[in-house]
Amino acid sequence: MTYGSGFFHMRIKVPGSDSAGVVTAYYLTTLGKLHEEMDFEFLGNRIGKPYILQTNVFANGVGNREHKIHLWFDPTIDFHDYKILWNAHQIVFYVDNIPIRVYKNNTNIGASYPSNAMQIQISLWNGEDWATEGGKAKINWNYAPFKAYFQGFDVSGCPSLNPNLVDPKCFNGNFWWNNQNYWQLNPQEEKQLENIKKNYVIYDYCTDRKRYPTPPHPTPPIECLH
Repeated sequence: MTYGSGFFHMRIKVPGSDSAGVVTAYYLTTLGKLHEEMDFEFLGNRIGKPYILQTNVFANGVGNREHKIHLWFDPTIDFHDYKILWNAHQIVFYVDNIPIRVYKNNTNIGASYPSNAMQIQISLWNGEDWATEGGKAKINWNYAPFKAYFQGFDVSGCPSLNPNLVDPKCFNGNFWWNNQNYWQLNPQEEKQLENIKKNYVIYDYCTDRKRYPTPPHPTPPIECLH
């Protein structure tokens, strides 16, 4: 099944012990030629070091919109809730009902925004070339097998049968997640997001000055300026 909007929920417990180089992923992805995604990626680490949760958005075939946080709990001990809200106005990533990232629809100023139907996928894979310490920490296969656990899968979504384009009906007000209440965060969520930005964010592509030095060098993508 492919979807054109919705609220997508999964409870996840990620591999414990020494999981450096191991990536656990829960994401939406396109099936057509134009690649688009909305990702939760859990980047394993050496024993005693914290997991990193990376989110990413691919739109119009382009990704590189990484955002990384340290979680305020150990995701290897128990299940936690991970949700993605997607409508015509915003994409919101939630952890235990707390918004950790918002990607707004800024197509009116030339920014890209996902516009193709997507299916839901989960995976556990070898990301040792990049996932931990920039690829320096390789997988310790003595700790294999690595197991991730998933439960409580729930979708409130608009089916979109054309894999190359979102059905226009998926952005209309007949679906509750397209209601005006979900066009932006409410005041409590805004405070929660500010707390995440202040205390838990460790990387944001918009502020990466190695990737986007100050003018006259390349500047961040246009969505970062709004």
